[in-house]
Parts: sequence; C-alpha cells; structure tokens
Amino acid sequence: MRLILFVLAWLMVAIGIIGVFLPVLPTTPFMLLAAALFARSSPRFEQWLLDHPRYGQPLIDWRREGAISKRAKIASVSLMSVSYGIVWFVGPHQLWLKIVIGAILVACATFVLTRPLPGTADRVLPVDS
Repeated sequence: MRLILFVLAWLMVAIGIIGVFLPVLPTTPFMLLAAALFARSSPRFEQWLLDHPRYGQPLIDWRREGAISKRAKIASVSLMSVSYGIVWFVGPHQLWLKIVIGAILVACATFVLTRPLPGTADRVLPVDS
C-alpha cells in the first residue's frame, strides 16, 4: 500500500509541475495531495516537499492555518477569470454549459478568497479595557 501511495504522490508532483505551465491546471491542490500522500508513504519525501523553496511555504501555511497567501489568491482568481473568458468566447456553444462552468469557478474563487492569509489565523484582536 505504501508503494501505491508513493507512486501516486509522485504522479501528483508531476501534474502539479505541469500546472505551473498550464493556466487551466492548478498546481497547489496537486502539491497538497502529494504532501499528504508522502506523509503516509515516505516521510523523507514529505520533508523534501515541505523544504522546497517554491512549494514548501504554501504547503506549510495550508497545513498550519488553512491559509492562502494574498499573491496566490490574486493569481488564482485572475487565472480563473481568464480561463472563464476563454470558455465564454471560444468554448462550447451551449449557454447552459457556460453557466455551469461559471458557477463552478465562482464557487472555487469564493473558497480561495475566504481562506485566511498566513499569520492571521492565530492573531488575537486587542480587547479595549
């Protein structure tokens, strides 16, 4: 079972890396899944992913706080908007399908935008005395 999880983890890493170059394929969810699979199959590669200069900090922020950085939120929602523009103008001709795709993207954008920023989850607001 560990071997299957290990192979799946590497598959998720590969898909995540491809997602860096393809705007319609998100990188972060695949890296989150890879980290979770590595946690169950290879602590060494889990640590490698968490220490990675590009992917490590977003993974750590997500694990600790369920947080997404402001830069990642802007990039994510911007790319979703561009992708929807492409779907609207060049995609399928069925209006119902365009509306369904738009609703899915709005739901995804809402999820991303409602996640806290890193470092703000434990912040305690001052109490007036």
